[in-house]
Amino acid sequence: MHGLSAICDIRSIIESARSFVAQTVNSSLVMLYWQIGKRIKQDVLRNKRAGYGERIVATLSRQLTGDYGHSFSEKNLRRMIQFFEVFSDEKIVVSLIRQLTWTHFIALIPLEDPLQRDFYAEMCRLERWNVRTLRKKIDGMLYERTALSKKPKQLVHQELSLLRNEDKLTPDIVFRDPYFLDFLGLKDTYSEKDIEAAILREMEAFILELGVGFTFLARQKRITIDHKDYYLDLLFYHRKLHRLIAIELKLGQFQAQDKGQMELYLKWLAKHEQDADEQSPIGLILCAGKSTEHIELLELEKSGIRVAEYLTKLLPRKVLEQKLHKAIQIARKQLEDSRIEDKS
Repeated sequence: MHGLSAICDIRSIIESARSFVAQTVNSSLVMLYWQIGKRIKQDVLRNKRAGYGERIVATLSRQLTGDYGHSFSEKNLRRMIQFFEVFSDEKIVVSLIRQLTWTHFIALIPLEDPLQRDFYAEMCRLERWNVRTLRKKIDGMLYERTALSKKPKQLVHQELSLLRNEDKLTPDIVFRDPYFLDFLGLKDTYSEKDIEAAILREMEAFILELGVGFTFLARQKRITIDHKDYYLDLLFYHRKLHRLIAIELKLGQFQAQDKGQMELYLKWLAKHEQDADEQSPIGLILCAGKSTEHIELLELEKSGIRVAEYLTKLLPRKVLEQKLHKAIQIARKQLEDSRIEDKS
């Protein structure tokens, strides 16, 4: 028994050391590339014509590859220059390289919007995405679908600063607007029960769409007020927001009474379900269409209610369809089979 225990301990020590060495090597390598990019950009290419710049980078590459190998090819040197150009703040780079590899940065460098790039970098750091997940999030336009992306640039910058400095997720970062439910294959023939049933059967895929941190709590949560029973469609808890998330599925345009109903649910949850160390519950209403003017008139943002819409049209990027989870295909087939049985 003592020998077995010793083996386990030694294995743990070895694995920890390997992990530490790998992280140290990665951090050193990425920082080296950043410093090379900085040196070439600031000292070698400063105020130089484009033609001269191309020649000097090619010359540097020939010399460096001869001494140190193909990691310093002309293509990679240009990437290092771009790396410094888009991540010019050394403090930010230092904070990111604890989790992000050089391949992560290669995926981030082409993004033209600095706020979009910062969003993916910080979420990648916080949620420990691998490179494949990062690319999937970018291809799926995750940033464009957050409520955060609809805000003025200054406010976006402030929320990203909170995320960077305090690891603080805000509701605007967590919530996606609109939610792409076209992946369920329901098209124009769906019903509210079809949507809910498909979502519940494929809960894992839906949670991944919502974002890391959601925990499923209840379906058709019974809420009793004045001896009358109401049923909340879906109830989640978000670990990082420390909030209950109430979700209602609605067909058709958003109606004023939907807001009143959700507020009723939120007050009940705050009184009967919310723990002392938790933030107040948030309500999310999914509806078939959204009128921005109507939402602003009701000031839903101030009351904590968010409204998203079902999109039943093809996304501009077909890459989403290629990366759908197999579980989604199962859900679609089940719904189609049930319709065939009903018609027969």
